[in-house]
Amino acid sequence: MSTAAQLPDHLETSADRHALRRMQFGWYINDWANAAFSATVLTVFLGPYLTSVAKNAADAAGDVHPLGLSIRAGSFFPYTVSFSVLVSVAVMLVTGTVADRTGRHKELMCGFAYVGSIATMGMFFLGGDRYLLGGALLVVANIAYAVSVALSYAYLPRLATPDERDAVSSKGWAYGYAGGGLLLIANLALFEGHDALGLSSGTAVRICLASAGLWWALFTIVPMLRLPSRAGAGPERAAAAPDRPAAGSLRELARTLRGMRQYPLTLLYLAAFLCYNDGIQTVVSQASLYGSEELGMDQTSLVAAVLLVQIVAIGGALLLGRIAGRYGAKRTILGSLVAWVFTLALGYVMPAHRPIWFFALACMIGLVLGGSQALSRSLFSHLVPAGKEAEYFSFYKVSDRGTSWMGPLVFGLAYQITGSYRSAIISLLVFFVIGFAVLVKVPLRRAVEAVGNPVPERL
Repeated sequence: MSTAAQLPDHLETSADRHALRRMQFGWYINDWANAAFSATVLTVFLGPYLTSVAKNAADAAGDVHPLGLSIRAGSFFPYTVSFSVLVSVAVMLVTGTVADRTGRHKELMCGFAYVGSIATMGMFFLGGDRYLLGGALLVVANIAYAVSVALSYAYLPRLATPDERDAVSSKGWAYGYAGGGLLLIANLALFEGHDALGLSSGTAVRICLASAGLWWALFTIVPMLRLPSRAGAGPERAAAAPDRPAAGSLRELARTLRGMRQYPLTLLYLAAFLCYNDGIQTVVSQASLYGSEELGMDQTSLVAAVLLVQIVAIGGALLLGRIAGRYGAKRTILGSLVAWVFTLALGYVMPAHRPIWFFALACMIGLVLGGSQALSRSLFSHLVPAGKEAEYFSFYKVSDRGTSWMGPLVFGLAYQITGSYRSAIISLLVFFVIGFAVLVKVPLRRAVEAVGNPVPERL
């Protein structure tokens, strides 16, 4: 194994420490880069804007007809998010296996980042009744985002010792919220000043969407320069056979799927995470739609609220990281899930046309959002067999950030049936309750020992 791969456990020289800091900074900036898509596109602008475009294309009954299906225009965005994630599942699993098989984690990570950024920049051309164009670009961008981020997660075991991973993961998440928040400030200024600039509100939104793609592309240069090609800290593995690398990777994926049955406790933790994080990501991706359609918030209030989430989440991620250092990541995550239940309850009873209450909800979300996700990521890194990082984190990424599919599907169905976004938002309680119950049952120390990893002092 190369010296670089051993850095977390063998920081014997100043050169080693400097190399590690360079890699960590590149990894942090990768979160800074892709957070623009999560915050500006998924969380703020695209949901309400794509819904308005779909309504422009709707028939007299308020329905649109993609691929011959009849659905409410108001359900088009959450359904599209769900479809993109269903496709991304297969793409992530195969790509993660290819990455571990070939050792080209960085090349694949950055390649998908640029595919996603180009699709996001293409959203500038979304307007009028082009809801199908918007849906297609969202599918491509969200799949590319999911795959790129899953591959970046695979670097965590290489960048920190077991006892340092909570702190490093939390810092990476803080960088992400800082980067996403900074771009949102610029986009808020643009949207607020669109009249003075001679722009319509729709044109201003399309510029904001495209800016997220440009931001993503520019800052991805940093991890390209600072991260090594191979992510994992495990032993080097043979490169794919040059004749049929894809077939070899598919066989490797099949072996991984069979091998995961050897680690039932890892699978139990993954089931808990996939459940509660579906709820988290649906709240994040549908919050702007809920605020605009149910609570009567204008675009300025929506952007300001999400910006508030970004700012509070920076401190929240670092705070929960410190709490985890004292009480353990599992207890801290469980506490954050209780806070999420109270947050949903507040959203359900919140009066319409009262921005102050919407901002209070944003603060509650920000406080627990970054910390619960950062600690879930670092906790899972202990449960991954060495050399299988990208493959296992591809399973993990199925429900991470804006890529959940069960939550948006339940949200969309609840609105389809009741016509009320309040019913849709309260329907998400089931994800947090089940996730909490499953996580309580996971014996983490036994799970870490089962995959052959060193057990940190606190879990």
